[in-house]
Amino acid sequence: MRTIVITGGTGLVGSALSTLLNEKGYKVIVLTRNASGKNSTDQLQYREWDVRKQTIDATAIREADVIIHLAGAGVADKRWSKAYKKEILESRTLSAALLVKSLKEIPNKVTTVVSASGIGWYGPDMPGKIPFTEDAPAENGFLGQTCIAWENSIAPVKELGKRLVILRTGLALSNQGGAYKEFAKPVKMGVAAILGNGKQVMSWIHIHDLCRLYLHAIEAAETNGVYNAVAPKPATNKEITLEIAKCVKPGFHIPLYVPSFMLKIVLGEMSIEVLKSTTVSAEKVRKTGFQFKYPSVEAAVAELTAHH
Repeated sequence: MRTIVITGGTGLVGSALSTLLNEKGYKVIVLTRNASGKNSTDQLQYREWDVRKQTIDATAIREADVIIHLAGAGVADKRWSKAYKKEILESRTLSAALLVKSLKEIPNKVTTVVSASGIGWYGPDMPGKIPFTEDAPAENGFLGQTCIAWENSIAPVKELGKRLVILRTGLALSNQGGAYKEFAKPVKMGVAAILGNGKQVMSWIHIHDLCRLYLHAIEAAETNGVYNAVAPKPATNKEITLEIAKCVKPGFHIPLYVPSFMLKIVLGEMSIEVLKSTTVSAEKVRKTGFQFKYPSVEAAVAELTAHH
């Protein structure tokens, strides 16, 4: 049985991914700040690490065949104060630095490292440059610069002879949390809340496809480097919102446009991301033989509402 160590394993993607990996016969070790408070089984174990103190359970590194790095403070969890921006950045880079240091210092058999990144790497859509492919330069804004630092901080594992795959993740749609739940909330009250003019393109991915993509990155040895983890059919904010409304509350919902200035008041600087149109290509990952189960918003939303 191969062993996979996951950082950020208790988060939205991490929990879903741990379940899938266990189903596929992998043993999963989740690195967490508080391992004693969690119930470990043979297949799913919790071990301690502390990013601030730069300490890690050495046996986890010794046992690992693969490391999946998902750790990082949620970009949409709080307003972007100066302190929280620092946390968004450092929770990713300092955790990656700890992994790199551990792989250097602790004898291990790790062959592959798969790290999350974000489509925040790309700026707003530029005429003639659509859609964004993996070789596009990073944007100058906060998220673009964070993604550069994030990807650079895990890159040294390549010099240690490990295969590195980076998945630049779009908006993950899941019943367990994140954007989908936020979009669905007003719909339950009969309102389809469209953000700004609703024309901004959102590059999204169903949580099941995202987890399958991590599995694919582990198992398809030819995958290497950066891939966009987005569904092949991006959709506008309006299209996504109305599709959710149609499925969650068929027959009755009032489309309501939430003006940009209101979003700026409520969300602060983060409103830039909500109103930004980013069309991202899934071509490169499809060329590796990966097949999406939920290529369209219709398919994804139908599955999410059916299993709500």
